[in-house]
Amino acid sequence: MRMEIAGHQVPVKVHRERRRNIRAAVGKDSFILRIPSRLSPRQEEEGLEWFRNWAQKTLQRNAELVTQFNGRTYRDGEVMQVGKRSYELRLQYADRKTHAGRLHDGVIELELSKRQSGPELSKSIRTLLSRIVAQDFLPAITRRVHELNDRYFQKKIKGVRLKYNHSNWGSCSNSGNINLSTRLLFAPEEVIDYVIIHELAHLQEMNHSPRFWKMVARAMPDYKEKEKWLKENRDRCDF
Repeated sequence: MRMEIAGHQVPVKVHRERRRNIRAAVGKDSFILRIPSRLSPRQEEEGLEWFRNWAQKTLQRNAELVTQFNGRTYRDGEVMQVGKRSYELRLQYADRKTHAGRLHDGVIELELSKRQSGPELSKSIRTLLSRIVAQDFLPAITRRVHELNDRYFQKKIKGVRLKYNHSNWGSCSNSGNINLSTRLLFAPEEVIDYVIIHELAHLQEMNHSPRFWKMVARAMPDYKEKEKWLKENRDRCDF
């Protein structure tokens, strides 16, 4: 369901459960409201009023939740800045089943299906933009991964991948693949270097032991500053 909170229509997932108290939380794509299954009409209305007040205060503290829940609005002709690179967006809508896109001379041309709209369309555009920008950045990122590996670790790397990931900034597989989130491309170069170093260190130590952190600190003594930047600016790093 959707509710009007502080002038915004936001999605709310309501769960009626065998419980005593009302609980509310922020989910990935909506607010989550958990209410007891046995409430009188008056109790339920009081509970909803409490939830509206809670949700309003939550939005006031973090206005970006509206975009997170409802999706970003993309405009034809707008310029998207990713690191030091800028891309002009050209959006065309057609009667087609799927979306498509390509990059040509700094212009990202998207052919979008008219059959999708709202948050679903926003999510599809974000995914498409991520794939296109990843292809553009991959050669430079791959070179940087090998440069830092040759300088500090000298480990065998099977491959470097850029893909959209919201749950982490990077990962390292046992087979030697270095995976980096395309969201990281919005960060300063030295912060990108930190995540690369972090994952390269996992090629030697697949945990977060004191030995692992010593390897990271040896390559980047001020790595904690980069971690702090990521924590404070994670919401700004997205398509």
